[in-house]
This record gives sequence, C-alpha cells and structure tokens, in this order.
Amino acid sequence: MTVTQTLRRRAAAGTALTALMAFATLGGAASAAELRGWNIHVEDYPVSIAMEAFAAEVAEKTGGEITSKIYHNGVLGDQPDAIEQVRLGVIDFGEFNLGPMGQAVPEANVTALPFIFKSVPQMYELMDGEVGDAIGEGMKAKGIVPLGWYSAGARSFYNSVKPINAPSDVEGLKVRVMSNDLFVKMVEAMDGNATPMAFAEVYQSIKTGVVDGAENNPPSYESTNHYEVAKYYSLTEHLIIPECLCMSLKAWDKLTPEQQDIVMAAGRSSAAMERKLWDEREAASLETVKAGGTEVNTIADKDAFQDAMAPVYEAYLADNPGMTDLVDMIREAD
Repeated sequence: MTVTQTLRRRAAAGTALTALMAFATLGGAASAAELRGWNIHVEDYPVSIAMEAFAAEVAEKTGGEITSKIYHNGVLGDQPDAIEQVRLGVIDFGEFNLGPMGQAVPEANVTALPFIFKSVPQMYELMDGEVGDAIGEGMKAKGIVPLGWYSAGARSFYNSVKPINAPSDVEGLKVRVMSNDLFVKMVEAMDGNATPMAFAEVYQSIKTGVVDGAENNPPSYESTNHYEVAKYYSLTEHLIIPECLCMSLKAWDKLTPEQQDIVMAAGRSSAAMERKLWDEREAASLETVKAGGTEVNTIADKDAFQDAMAPVYEAYLADNPGMTDLVDMIREAD
C-alpha cells in the first residue's frame, strides 16, 4: 500500500468517525448535544429573550445533556432558507413566522389570510386549541415540530408617501411583502405593487425609493429603524400571523421521550413569556416611533379593507379546497 493510499484510508476513517459522533449527539440521555437555533431578530427582542429562556430551561431540566447555541440576527440565512434547513435537519430549531412557513406547509398559510383573526387574544385562544393542533399536524408532515406559538402582534402598513386610511390609498404604492403569494395578492387587491424581498434589504430599499414602504408590527418597524425612512404608520392590522418556536423532526426523533417532554414544556413556557414581553415591547415601540416623528393613524372602519380581500379568499380556496374547513373554523369562531 502506498503512502497516499494509507493517508486516504485514514482520512476516510476519520470522516466516518466524525459523522458517527455527530449522529450520536442526540442519541440518548447519556449523550451531550448542542442544538443550533435560528432567529432573525436582534438579541434584546422579545422573541430572542424567550428563545434563550427556552434553551436555558432545556439545559437545566436535562442536566446539561441538551444545550443550545442560538444564532440571532439571521446569521444562518434568511427565513425561507432557514425553514428548509430545519426541515432537512441542518438547523435543529428556529422561530419562524407562519407567513413564510406557508410556502412549505399549506395549513400554515391559512393564518396569513388578511383579517382572518379578529384580534390577537382570539388568535392565542385558537392557536392553543384545535386550530393550532391542525396546523401542527401539517407542519409535522413536512418535517417540523411546533413547540410553542409566539406572538408577532398585528402587522400594519408603513410608507414614506402618505397615511393609509382606505384601500384606495394603497393604489400605486410599491410595498415590500414577505415571500408568500398571499401577501402579493393582498396588496394587488388594493391596486398596490407588491415586492417580495429579504427583510434585511427593506431599510435601504425604502431610503433609495426601490419601494415606498412595507408592512410589519410596531417592534419590527421600530427596532430596524424603518421609521427613519418611512414616517407614516397606519394601523390597518390586516395580518395577525402567529409565529412558531419549532424543531426539526429529525432532531426531535433523536430525543428520548423524557427529553421530548422537557423540550415541549420549555417551548410552551417560553411562548407565555414571549407574549407578555411582546405586549410590553409593542407599547414601547409605538411611543418610540411617535417620539421620532412618525405619524401613526388608526383605521376607524376596516370594512372596506375586508371587502377588498374577497378575491384573495376566493382565489386561495379555489387553489386549496382542502383548507376550507380550517378557514371556516377560524372565521366562525367568536
């Protein structure tokens, strides 16, 4: 055997051993594992704080058998890519908005229908019950296990041109939306120009006029400094989309039943923490943007906006007739 052949065999053996060790990290209670977590937000954001609390509880309750490293600020990739990486098991867990999740999980897309939830408290009640269970089953079928439903509040429009008080005010505006056909159709139903793009590109795009504005919740609008370049924030509250702390099914299946119970309980307690932190942060964010010169306007009557969404619902249900029962379950709830 030549020296080169010997070196190659040693390298192959080393690679096989490394792969075996990596596979075994979640193999049982005797193994120590460090999970990789994805998060798009800055470290002091409600989501980020709750995720760190989740990781700390799991580490404590498993006696250090399962620890986590959470990568904030989207450093492991943008949201659609990270969702796919969780499905593949490349990333172990993450916190995702169900809007982009809808591209992979049809049931999640239901929550992205404009005005489908009547309020944030109603969304909590439904997601903690049968609606959340139904969506969770759809996620598991695609390789994702929900651990807790987080809040992202209500999303509203902001732009650099004018206040929005009626659907006609959206006409002609170039609006950034998340990567989801429903959001494109929502803006187009009001004769606006929808522009899907990565969240990190929004500030510069508004500043340079590539888009006129975007839509998001108050903490996101404030924490990204979008209010510096888009001074009009209109409380349309058109989308109340839950977020999910969720785990790769591949990683989940490597846990023991006892570890699964610990992880699930930690996910639910972190969701309760995040919701409380969210309410506090949302109120503070609105005060911050107002102090910074933002003109915030409420919508006295949202009927016109809701009526404008009829084509969005019709098109969605025509393409997804299997989602009719889930849509009706939510729309008919008190």
